[in-house]
Amino acid sequence: MSSMLGHFERLPEGFIHAQARQLAELLGGPALIHLPGRREQPLFVSMLLHGNETTGLLAVQALLQRYREQELPRALSMFVGNVEAARDGLRRLAGQPDYNRVWPGGDHADCPEKRMMLEVYEAMRRRNPFASVDLHNNTGINPHYACVNRIDHRFFQLGSLFSRTLVYFIRPAGVQSMTFAGLCPAVTVECGKVGQRAGVEHATEFLDACLHLSKIPAHPVAARDVDLFHTVATVHVPRAYSFGFGEHPVDICFKQDLDHLNFRELPPGTVLAHLDGVQGMPLEARDENGQESAERFFRVEDGLLLTRRALMPSMFTLDERVIRQDCLGYLMERYPLPE
Repeated sequence: MSSMLGHFERLPEGFIHAQARQLAELLGGPALIHLPGRREQPLFVSMLLHGNETTGLLAVQALLQRYREQELPRALSMFVGNVEAARDGLRRLAGQPDYNRVWPGGDHADCPEKRMMLEVYEAMRRRNPFASVDLHNNTGINPHYACVNRIDHRFFQLGSLFSRTLVYFIRPAGVQSMTFAGLCPAVTVECGKVGQRAGVEHATEFLDACLHLSKIPAHPVAARDVDLFHTVATVHVPRAYSFGFGEHPVDICFKQDLDHLNFRELPPGTVLAHLDGVQGMPLEARDENGQESAERFFRVEDGLLLTRRALMPSMFTLDERVIRQDCLGYLMERYPLPE
């Protein structure tokens, strides 16, 4: 058994009021916490897979405060992830893998964190979860939305409880929701930027609604009630290029308000960046099969980086650390709801 993971059959003392920075000391490391409820089949919730994304923790704390004097409507199992990075207010520490890229089924090399996620998965498989919710923030300007990894009406029904905006993706691999999709309806919910009270309140109400569900409907969501998008590529800035936003002497100078383009349908020819001496395509874009596809989506003309076709970005960010550690963002297209 992994020595990284703490197991708790009741709520650790002080958890409800602890700040994210205090959890490493309070819990001793990443932790799996099981709480009983009226319905035995548990809701599984993961939080702080990225240590600086604190809305999930705050929402869970608000939920537990709500039920402090009464029984939970359903059993609740919680995985508290990268508490070491949370102590420093970072997504992940140098030398750590991304906690949302090392779940079973991914292609990350073996490491203690990957073995720990397998331990979490096996522990929850034995408990037969009712549904899985992975709570996240993002750094750019995005609406609150839910992500699913299967074209399955139960997943759409669960996601639509959080938002009418649903995103289907199968890359990157090794994410929590994709792993748990083999056990139960699973969603990732993106709760906007850190520090926004509306995100905490929205996530709290969503978790409460999940606890009160007796079952997740399998019938289709009405097309008028959701907007479904498909992530078709992940966009990276190669390390060989310098970049910035606005007026900067760099290789790739992106629009100052690049993150304002998120969830907007951009026509062909939309300017994304000015280029300084860059020869050829300055971005990498991997499609969902892992194939390089930047030329399908972008073109370079007269020192400008332009969209080649109609597309919709998501999670475009201005955060240089996130761009270097993860990606610039994603490209989406509309996806028809199945019958």
